[in-house]
Amino acid sequence: MLSVGVSPAGSCAAVRRREMQPQSLCYLLLLCAGDILTKPMFRKERIRLDPELNTQIHEENQSFQMDHEAFLGKDEAMTFDQLTSEESKDRLGKIVDRIDSDSNGLISTEELTAWIKRVQKRYVYENVARVWKDYDVNNDNHISWEEYKQATYGYYLANPEEFQDAAEQFSFKKMLPRDERRFKQADLNGDLEANREEFTAFLHPEEFEHMKDIVILETLEDIDKNGDGVVDEDEYTEDMFSHEEGTPEPDWVATEREQFSDFRDLNKDGVMDKDEIRHWILPQDYDHAQAEARHLIYESDVNKDKMLTKDEIIQNWNMFVGSQATNYGEDLTRNHDEL
Repeated sequence: MLSVGVSPAGSCAAVRRREMQPQSLCYLLLLCAGDILTKPMFRKERIRLDPELNTQIHEENQSFQMDHEAFLGKDEAMTFDQLTSEESKDRLGKIVDRIDSDSNGLISTEELTAWIKRVQKRYVYENVARVWKDYDVNNDNHISWEEYKQATYGYYLANPEEFQDAAEQFSFKKMLPRDERRFKQADLNGDLEANREEFTAFLHPEEFEHMKDIVILETLEDIDKNGDGVVDEDEYTEDMFSHEEGTPEPDWVATEREQFSDFRDLNKDGVMDKDEIRHWILPQDYDHAQAEARHLIYESDVNKDKMLTKDEIIQNWNMFVGSQATNYGEDLTRNHDEL
């Protein structure tokens, strides 16, 4: 996943792949139509900002609950919420011992970064393993485009008369060719049969270099509402916030407009093109795992030595339980020898 950070492929299809196993098309339709017809009133991020450069998000959400759900998913966050504070601290301490690879009692940025990357990689491949059998219908250890298409869109294709609503038709007509385009990009040998690695690239394109152009293109298509091939300032802000008539615009929207002008629109032509979108969501000099590690240390380092002791982490346990550094929803219930 973006992992640390929100996936730039923020479309209904991307959410569906990561959150759901194949289900009835009617259920998918409700999910996707809702994505088209309504937008949340809270701020949506496509990248995670480095807190040493911008602490606004943290200040707006001291409970970390939005971070927990964004990085873990609601189910995993809820799993940890069921523990008492003492149970949480005890289990956190055991994971800290595992992160401390040199056993010197201090957690460095490098150790925390390595742990986060390990957790991210495991999550990606476990996610693929969970859904593999649902798509590999003939059990040949490959997933063909036809298998995926039938599992995901078969009911719609066989019963188009049941989907007469314009929004419903738009949802499926948009998603199907997009999925096919992404599948073909992930299919390195062009045989329309995805092995495990190719299917992983299909589900998690942000993790693979040869899929980055697809991530950029899908992001552009999600935000570019007028279809002119670029993103203007209004489209940029509307992607994060849908203004409801009669309600005031949050202060941060004005800040985002300034961000668009000062940092997103690099050539100052009033719009973001593909290169500028790439720089925004997939900056070459930005390591998401390292940024999350720096974030955790920055917020928890009481003596400001840029290292964390177990005590410092335990004191700030409520933040760590929702971090990808620990991924509690899975780590607290699995055999840790796997790690």
